[in-house]
Amino acid sequence: MGRLAGKRAVIIGAATQDNMAQAVARLFAREGASVLVAGRKQAPLEALAQEIGGHAAVCDLTSRASVFALADAARDAMGGVDIAVNASGWGLLKPLLDVTEEELDAIVALQFTGVHHFLQAFVGAMLKNEPSGGSIIQLSSATTRAVIGNHAAYIGTKAGSEALIRCVANDFGAAGIRANIVSPAFTESPMTKDAFATPGLVDAFLPRYPLGRLNTAADVANACLWLASDEAFVTGENLQPNGGLTLRGNPQEADIATAVGAAMAKLQAS
Repeated sequence: MGRLAGKRAVIIGAATQDNMAQAVARLFAREGASVLVAGRKQAPLEALAQEIGGHAAVCDLTSRASVFALADAARDAMGGVDIAVNASGWGLLKPLLDVTEEELDAIVALQFTGVHHFLQAFVGAMLKNEPSGGSIIQLSSATTRAVIGNHAAYIGTKAGSEALIRCVANDFGAAGIRANIVSPAFTESPMTKDAFATPGLVDAFLPRYPLGRLNTAADVANACLWLASDEAFVTGENLQPNGGLTLRGNPQEADIATAVGAAMAKLQAS
């Protein structure tokens, strides 16, 4: 029997092929959960739902009405919600002085206000369980503890979402609701495809990981699996499945420039 047998899970942010949310959805389904995947694009969600034998729903996290409609759809499809994972995000990599008002509004809407919508909707759904309870998991980032340059708006909104999770953990623990954070670091995914293709960039990051490799989407999914299971007597915590990066910190702009420059010079020489 799987570790999530009988559980009903909603995973938001799963509309991009082979991203972290899709890795979580596939693992949860293999471990016996009924899974509803959500995001902004209907076709890839339906394809994933068919693959894993689950359900799909379109949801815009920046719209409170859309998120509450998702919670209703999950209860209609599965009878309730035991696990809710928010893996949505936007990797805005831009210097503080260059971020526009429109960009700031957009990232706040997704990575802070949207998280508030998510928590309101799914805490409410879990309070309706008999008995009440469940596991809420918010994907954040190692950068809130290991700062990296030109990510101020990204880091700020992720840090805000972490504060919301800790408040939920404190306020709703008596109802059996656990709320935790999972913080990957520089992970190969559709969002980081261009970065991983940059010669020398991975070389700048790799020495920062005591365990000797960058974390993968599978590492993140396994962390979510543990937090979603009944094995995790944990709430209000920030799990760091990133190979110890926070011990050494992210490389900074000069480190990255040196590594990329060396790789480019080697390519030119060859």
